[in-house]
Amino acid sequence: MSKTPKLKDTYPLYLNNRAEQPNTNLAVTDKFTGEVAFRVAQASPEIIDEAIAGAARAAEPMARLAAYQRKDVLKHCVSRFRERYDELAYSLCVEAGKPIGDSEGEVDRLIDTFEIAAEESVRMGGEVMPLDISERAEGYQAIWKRVPVGPCSFISPFNFPLNLAAHKIAPAIAVGCPFVLKPASKTPLGALIIGEVLAECDVLPEGAFSILPASREGADLFTTDERLKLLSFTGSDEVGWALKARAGKKKVTLELGGNAAVVIDHDADLEDAVGRVIKGTFYQSGQSCISVQRILIHEDIYDTFKDMLVKQAKALKSGDPKDRDTFIGPMIDEGEAKRLKNWIDEAVEGGADLLCGGGRDGQMVEATLLENVDKRAKIVNEEAFGPAAVLMKFSDFDEALAEVNRSEFGLQAGVFTRDFFKVMNAWDRLEYGGICINEIPSYRVDNMPYGGVKNSGLGREGIRFAMEDMTEIRSLIIRRG
Repeated sequence: MSKTPKLKDTYPLYLNNRAEQPNTNLAVTDKFTGEVAFRVAQASPEIIDEAIAGAARAAEPMARLAAYQRKDVLKHCVSRFRERYDELAYSLCVEAGKPIGDSEGEVDRLIDTFEIAAEESVRMGGEVMPLDISERAEGYQAIWKRVPVGPCSFISPFNFPLNLAAHKIAPAIAVGCPFVLKPASKTPLGALIIGEVLAECDVLPEGAFSILPASREGADLFTTDERLKLLSFTGSDEVGWALKARAGKKKVTLELGGNAAVVIDHDADLEDAVGRVIKGTFYQSGQSCISVQRILIHEDIYDTFKDMLVKQAKALKSGDPKDRDTFIGPMIDEGEAKRLKNWIDEAVEGGADLLCGGGRDGQMVEATLLENVDKRAKIVNEEAFGPAAVLMKFSDFDEALAEVNRSEFGLQAGVFTRDFFKVMNAWDRLEYGGICINEIPSYRVDNMPYGGVKNSGLGREGIRFAMEDMTEIRSLIIRRG
């Protein structure tokens, strides 16, 4: 980034493909300085209703778009994101407090996500099926295809304002579903810039998209309106399951919280593993649903690996996310920082040993490692969503897997081992959506199936898999006379 981009003072919302500025009610702060960085239009219930009506009208013309037209829209986005790369990265740095290197990494993933969607948009096929499986079906055959489910409702989180919005928007365009999106109020700018780029695409019918920052209290229609045929939510498990209970007849996909564990077996390459675990634990201040929170280490290497972790954790630089040397930036707000600090203090008061960190200054929380933590502590069982992890010792691999499974969450888990049979055992036994071998659970590529079980959600992201959720199978049954 040769020159620091300049953000605007105000940004509009996008209603039925058009920029609208009904107000500037939503103030968005620079998460490091705490100062208001810009103001954004906030949608009223009336505007949300108008957007849903527009999406309902757009359902048929969106479904009629040719595959090459949908691909062209997605390729236009890729081109414009590359042109606006520095602006997008800087916006993340400001509104999310994400260190600039990590912000650039998220822009790279945004581009990947739209590129994958462009490729998949022309691959959505079906199948010819013979039906003559018995005498009564002689002369019959079937053909099925996928058709768009219709208007979709998307609610995206604060921690990946660009790429997690992209994982909803890009597959919707790829299959031809109009949508209304509510970005997180703390970090709406990334989604609004995507809206600005989509608004350049005249081929999209009116109502194809609306991007509407809104208060949680005023956004009930995103969940309850029956004109919407699918709700895709990314956020906390508590909110996600409550929304599902109120969503009515629509399809629901949920990408929720985690309590990710990594197992370091006695034969692991420790030099390789330590850097990966540090990255997975403290990357973007631990504010990821697949951030490493529980580190299970074989007793034969426990002390060695613990010392390696503590040494690297203490060396991490915290501070201004605009500084390229910063690894740990601020948490999203002071309330979240206070919550995590309380969990750390609770663990220490319950007998845990604080290996490093544990301090807080406003929204900044130090890189924290604990051991000998009571298994009933919140920091062991709930989602920390911050720069803190717990070390545990194990002697038996099967017992380690059982401990990993003890969580109510099941998003991704990691295992470092060179034993192929243990790899297969972990894949069979771990109750998680993804098992990462010789890698942290925090690893994700944007074309792979991604999602969880248990309290971690329903359905899968990853463009092709999200496209399946956003479509229905329509069969053609043929009787040949």
